[in-house]
Amino acid sequence: MTARSRSRRTAPRGAAYDLLHAVHVDDAYANIAMAQILAGARLDQRDAALATELAYGTLRGQGLYDAILSTCVNRPLDRLDGRLLDVLRMGTHQLVAMRVPPHAAVAESVALARDVAGEGPAKLANAVLRRVDEGGDLAAWVERLAPGDSVEDLALATSHPAWIVRALSQALSAHPPSPRADDASLRALLDADNAPARPTLVARPGRMDATTLCQTPGVAPARWSPYAAILQQGRPEDLAPVRDGRAAIQDEGSQLVALALAAVDVDGRDETWVDLCAGPGGKAALLAGLAEQRGSRVVAVEPHRHRAELVRRGMSDRHEVIIGDGREAIVAGRADRVLVDAPCTGLGALRRRPEARWRRTPADLAALGPLQRELLSAGAEAVRPGGVVAYATCSPHLAETDLVVDDVMRSRGDLDWIDARSFVPAGIPGLGEGPALRLWPHVHGTDGMYLALLRRHA
Repeated sequence: MTARSRSRRTAPRGAAYDLLHAVHVDDAYANIAMAQILAGARLDQRDAALATELAYGTLRGQGLYDAILSTCVNRPLDRLDGRLLDVLRMGTHQLVAMRVPPHAAVAESVALARDVAGEGPAKLANAVLRRVDEGGDLAAWVERLAPGDSVEDLALATSHPAWIVRALSQALSAHPPSPRADDASLRALLDADNAPARPTLVARPGRMDATTLCQTPGVAPARWSPYAAILQQGRPEDLAPVRDGRAAIQDEGSQLVALALAAVDVDGRDETWVDLCAGPGGKAALLAGLAEQRGSRVVAVEPHRHRAELVRRGMSDRHEVIIGDGREAIVAGRADRVLVDAPCTGLGALRRRPEARWRRTPADLAALGPLQRELLSAGAEAVRPGGVVAYATCSPHLAETDLVVDDVMRSRGDLDWIDARSFVPAGIPGLGEGPALRLWPHVHGTDGMYLALLRRHA
């Protein structure tokens, strides 16, 4: 992000605009860039929360907001100055989805447009946002633009690309979380994607327990993982346990995946655990803490040097980090447990990665599919007979879950299913029929996680 393109304003709207600019111009990841922007802006806790809602809410609602703006601008949106378009989207979010007085939303947006784009765009922003305000609140605009129950209307009403709505609908239909699941569960899932999620923390085994972590002000117990806690207020980086490495940020669903792999029985020795896709290191760190309690060690494989360094920071020197491709025969036939946390579209984590829904396309599935199959095959080669392979994604898409596992099992013939639901804490509802574990944002309050546990036989 260049100094000229950045907003010179340090108020919440300026910080929010800087994030939108970073995402749309620099292809930044919102969760990473937001922390850097807030640190630079030096906002207090209240203003930081407002900036985050302005930015994340705008990114989540971008599809619907663009449809609204298209009715209020007399030219195609792609012909607008990109800086002005980001200001208009954020202004629309304030007018239709937040309790910001219209005069304040318009005035602040006009001032921001003048700051980042100039006087002419500021005048256009004033006219356009007044038309948006005249159209009413969010419900009024949805009734006007997406009144039906088709996939296209549902996609627009919930601000998701239509292809993602279809994919989530197919996944829910194929594997409903409960026998009573119906079409309403799809809307609940889409709404959950649009609900801001508070950060989930993990108490790293051997360094801290969740009970102690929950004694930290602003931290409360989570629901499912015995190592999880919810940060109800403030920022994770402000907590001493996070700063000194006793705790970290990790979604509860990701924790359950690692816990399930660690809980399943293996035949014979249990010395070497391998994470074939370790970066940025959350699951590897949790596995490392669990392995140390049993006298085992983790070998973490990550192809990118900077991500490998992140993995190394979360583990003690007892464990090994290898910079390499997980598809190569790095630990062939020697591992007792293997995690294949495969690269995926991330459709299960849209509530925490609001920009991902607009970046991903169906073409990504074609590119990721062969990689996912190769990695799972490599995981099956890495584990010894009697050992266990875990295949996980943060996507419920059938092309990234069922089809990948079925293809690899069919091609090899030496893998057997294990019911993954049996290896998560008791009492978690809505786990479906198995044998794979499926977690849903609208049911479990976690990312949408998939886990297949497979035992290799001789």
